[in-house]
Parts: sequence; C-alpha cells; structure tokens
Amino acid sequence: MRAVVYRSVGAPDVIEVADVDLPEPGMFEIRIKVDAAALNPADVAAWSGLFPAPAQGSHFGLGWDVAGTVDAVGPGAAWEVGTPVIAIVQGATGVVRAQAEYTIVPSNTLAHAPTGIDAVHASTIPLNGLTAAQSVELLGLGEGQSVFITGAAGAVGGYAVQLAKRRKLTVIASDFADDENFVTSVLGADAFVPASDDPAAAVRRLYPHGVDAVLDTTTLGVIAAVRDGGTFVTTRMDALPQAERGIRVRLTQVSPDAAMLTTLSDLATSGALALRVAQTYALEEAAQAHGRLAEGGLRGRLVLTP
Repeated sequence: MRAVVYRSVGAPDVIEVADVDLPEPGMFEIRIKVDAAALNPADVAAWSGLFPAPAQGSHFGLGWDVAGTVDAVGPGAAWEVGTPVIAIVQGATGVVRAQAEYTIVPSNTLAHAPTGIDAVHASTIPLNGLTAAQSVELLGLGEGQSVFITGAAGAVGGYAVQLAKRRKLTVIASDFADDENFVTSVLGADAFVPASDDPAAAVRRLYPHGVDAVLDTTTLGVIAAVRDGGTFVTTRMDALPQAERGIRVRLTQVSPDAAMLTTLSDLATSGALALRVAQTYALEEAAQAHGRLAEGGLRGRLVLTP
C-alpha cells in the first residue's frame, strides 16, 4: 500500500509517499481503508524534529485523523467490515499512521462516522474535536460560568467554543480581528476580544474580577485574565504558565475516547458542530500539503485523500 512517511527530520522535502506492507489487525484491532486524513500541527512537529527521528534504515508514518471504512477486523473486535468510521491514531510516532491507504487502530478508539457528512470533513473531527472536548472537561465549569478561549477561530479553539456553549457557559473568545463575525455568529461566542489587543486587559474590562477559566489554545498565556482561584487550561506544553493566585493550571494531553468521539460524530450529524476544510490534496501531494500547513494562516484543515 501507499503511505506518507519520513526517514529523517528537517524540511517538508523529507516527506515521501512510499510502498509499505499492508498492516494486519491484531487482537482487538481494526484495519481502516482510508478515505480522508486531516493534517495537524502535530505532524509538523514530527517531521521537523520535535519528536525522535526514525532509526537509520527505518521510517515513521504521519497522521492522527482518519475517516474511512472498516476493511478488516482482528480477533475480539466487534465491528463489521464496510462500516464508515472515524478514528484517532494515537501516539507521536509510529510506522503505520493515518496518512496512508490503510491504517490500524485499536477497536476502542473509533466511532461511527457522522451521517450525511463527507469523509473529508469527517476526518477533521478526531484529534481536534477530542482535544477541545477534553479541554472543556478540564475547565470544570458549570452553567453560567465564564471562560476565555484563545485561538477561537482555529481548529481546536473553534470546536471548544461550540462545546463550551453547549454546556451553557459564557464564552469570551479571542483571535484575529477579521475572525470576529465567524466566531460570534457561527460558533456562538458571547463576546470577542481581538488578539492584537492586550487580551487579558480586554477581558478584565469586561470582567473586572477575572473570568472563571481560560482555555488557551495558543501561546498567549493570559493567566492574568483568570480570577483568583480559577482554572487555566492550555493545549500547548510549551505555554504552561506558573501557577499564581490559587489558580489551577492544567495541560490537555489528548487521549482516545470512543464515547466522546461518538458524541462529536453525533453533533456533526445534527449540524451542531461546524466542520471546516481549507483545502484537499491527493496523497501524492503530501509534501506540498505539509509545507502549506507549516506556513500557517489557515482557517480549516488540510486533508489528504488517497
């Protein structure tokens, strides 16, 4: 089968599409025929060298997000061949990952694909949706409490705004000024603070004592926006602030969760979760797609289609 791999780390030109062995599902595993695989910044971290490089003579695959159909079932896995599914391919590195014609996942990491949603859009849900959902859980907030979400027009931040609103939280969102209409009108944020401002100061003008929590999907920090004894959640390990004023600081470390992924799929089916795709590329154009991802400035995910 064809798969996107890298044998060394560096620039996007280390990425290639290679012929590799078709993987066989083991105990409690599923093989998925991939219809679409979204690209994520975690992929850039892999091929650029943030994670360990492959051993000499070996390779690693790329991709966390997959939408496709069940192609083969290992012993003990209760899924039917031909079932449309979405899944997260967990782990920073690995030989077989999502950006390939086929991939292998544990049977407890996937969910039925959303009904009426094409595979390209469905593939944007797993990693970013689970990161957002688990981050909102970490906030520990109840109805009517306030949260400030940075990077609200991004993939994780966008899902987080929508999921926080479903919990009936008051959401103050931040991103570039021209994202305001999308973030408030489509995603449903209650207020918007342009990222070009001093975000923490702007939030304090709205909430002089601070918000109950911050969900920071960027590297802005903004712990100053949180009230004494509140909660600060970040999705970025490189942006962990020092705790202060009794504030609880939490880092989201995304993990597979079939139940939560099923809920996200159901929300997409009902139209309650906005899914955004910036551009699609053929599998053979993987290096070009990863290069575009590394440039930044995207609104929506890049997706590979085998």
